[in-house]
Amino acid sequence: FPLMDITGVVGAAYTPNDGSIDPTGLTNALAIGAKNRGARFFFYTNVEKINVVNGRVTEVVTDKGTIKTEVVVNAAGMWGREVGKMVGLNLPVIPMAHLYILTEPIQGVTNKFPNLRDPDLLVYWREEVGGLVTGGYERQPATFGMNGIPRDFKFKLLEPDWERFTPLMENSIRRVPAVESAPVKLLLNGPEGFTPDGEFLLGPTSVKGFWVACAFCAHGLAGAGGIGKVMAEWIVDGSPEWDVWRLDVRRFGPNYNSLEYARARTFETYTQYYDIHYPAEERLSKRNVRVSPTYFRLRDLGCTFGEKMGWERPNWFRKYEELATHGHEPRGWMRHNWSRAIGHEHLMTRENAGLFDETSFNKFEVRGPGALNFLNYVCANQIDVPAGNLVYTQALNKRGGIECDFTVTRLAEDRFFIVTGTAFGQHDMSWLSLQMPEDGSVTLEDVGSNYACIGMWGPKARTILEKVTTDDVSNAGFPYMTAKNINVGDVPVRAARVTYVGELGWEFYCPMEYGLRLWDTLWEAGQPEGMVAGGYKAIESLRLEKAYRYWSGEITPDYTPYEAGLGFAVKLDKGDFIGKEALVKQKAEGIKRKLCTMTLADDRTIVMGKEPIRIDGKIVGWVASGGFGYSVAKSIAYAYLPMEYSKPGTQLEIECFGEQVGAEVTANVLWDPKNERIKA
Repeated sequence: FPLMDITGVVGAAYTPNDGSIDPTGLTNALAIGAKNRGARFFFYTNVEKINVVNGRVTEVVTDKGTIKTEVVVNAAGMWGREVGKMVGLNLPVIPMAHLYILTEPIQGVTNKFPNLRDPDLLVYWREEVGGLVTGGYERQPATFGMNGIPRDFKFKLLEPDWERFTPLMENSIRRVPAVESAPVKLLLNGPEGFTPDGEFLLGPTSVKGFWVACAFCAHGLAGAGGIGKVMAEWIVDGSPEWDVWRLDVRRFGPNYNSLEYARARTFETYTQYYDIHYPAEERLSKRNVRVSPTYFRLRDLGCTFGEKMGWERPNWFRKYEELATHGHEPRGWMRHNWSRAIGHEHLMTRENAGLFDETSFNKFEVRGPGALNFLNYVCANQIDVPAGNLVYTQALNKRGGIECDFTVTRLAEDRFFIVTGTAFGQHDMSWLSLQMPEDGSVTLEDVGSNYACIGMWGPKARTILEKVTTDDVSNAGFPYMTAKNINVGDVPVRAARVTYVGELGWEFYCPMEYGLRLWDTLWEAGQPEGMVAGGYKAIESLRLEKAYRYWSGEITPDYTPYEAGLGFAVKLDKGDFIGKEALVKQKAEGIKRKLCTMTLADDRTIVMGKEPIRIDGKIVGWVASGGFGYSVAKSIAYAYLPMEYSKPGTQLEIECFGEQVGAEVTANVLWDPKNERIKA
């Protein structure tokens, strides 16, 4: 970039394949291609409403007539939220007033000029008509149209805001001094649809036939080709070729229905656009919105809280930092947002017991005369089990890829209880809703806010529970993967003998108002046994050792249960289910890749995910997830590898921040591979 002042620059990254494209030319080319394939365009046409019947889109009403349709794609950009309201949805689309200037032509600037970004100065530059466009992401941005975008705001700009742009202008001149002397043609202040996490909104919604492809956060042109491909596949085939969970509109929970909440989060993301983001960093805006009944008790225990879907969740407890004796400390970036307490909570859970607040988990009830047939059709496992039994299962797409991962408890002949992760409620609810029969035989209800959930696991869990209940909780009286109603002290609970940490124990579900009493009862009973309070960081470490899968981590729509080592949760001998045909074919042909467990030679190097894996210099895969296992004292990584490299003992290298770290494929399960502890 010949005009750049390199004072203070210590390094740069060059991407030679980046380029620029003419927006008008691209738009016209796509329009011509669409018209040649039968598409029709209606210009200067106002959409007045979208009619929905029995949860399905039926027609679009415009000022020039009604269009009957089964599919509507909301590609309305910054108007996306307002279009969503037409079908009863509150989409987190926030128009931000984005500022940049266009200069008159500058000597030496041609259409071959590279683009330039300086994240430290929050500014970017690119060539346009022989001059420069320069703008950025200021610390004090402005929103637009929070009370509705005016109907006549079409092909318009907002008033120039030099006061807000001045800090960016000063930074632009600092790196590219030619900007100071170049005449400014105009300051553009154009609103653009942004989201609370700075990523696109794509995919299906809970309204059948209503799709979203909007709020591209100023990257619509760059993403246009891929967006079109993904959306076409999704609409026609039911799922895209690629895993696009990070862009899925259903990644946002009900907390984002609040316009003020969505605005604050989007504001925060916009201002931090060019900042360095460290592993596991937490959001600061709009905290303490959703809290469990135990929140203040956990706070008094020295809890460091994290946030997910608006929930305040325990990450770890600072009181254990001085008690920790494990001696492990990660190096590099993974040292951020980490505590020695995590290892202590992990080890004490393995040795004695740990108490965990899991109230943020999403919970659904499926009811009705068609409930069993419906669940057996959307789930790969056999759901027709006796009442009181739990089933671990995946819900698949037509390609056999894993769309959902949850447990189902049969409560009665026509009533089922589903539990899924905190971040996946909106996604899983939508997936189930879209598969439901339309004859009224099945009811799906979100009951997450009805129940608190406390998990207790460890070799002393039964001893602790027996102190506070008169019910039979012996192994014979309360087998693994069953559930029943019991009393814990004076709290009525539904106890489920299931685990995500690989130890004996239960999840206890009780009405929300009993949640604090339940925690206090178990906590008091557990203190003589050395029970600790545990956070989600300890759960993550515990489950990694046990090879328990995490949706969006090791398992995604890209992979089948057979590839993920979850074939035990597939029942091909039952009736038809979504994805069965693909699994039958895959089982007959054999899998070509599988999820493997690896341990790193350097236990202080912790992988983040996406690191390339090499054998003899050849890339053979990339890391899906990883962390440290305190009981096995190993740095653990998971990755899908070709079958020829999947055997235990295979030596490979994982690239971590430019360094090649030795690793070895191990047995799948590092802790209690025979499940003796969880079935004790």
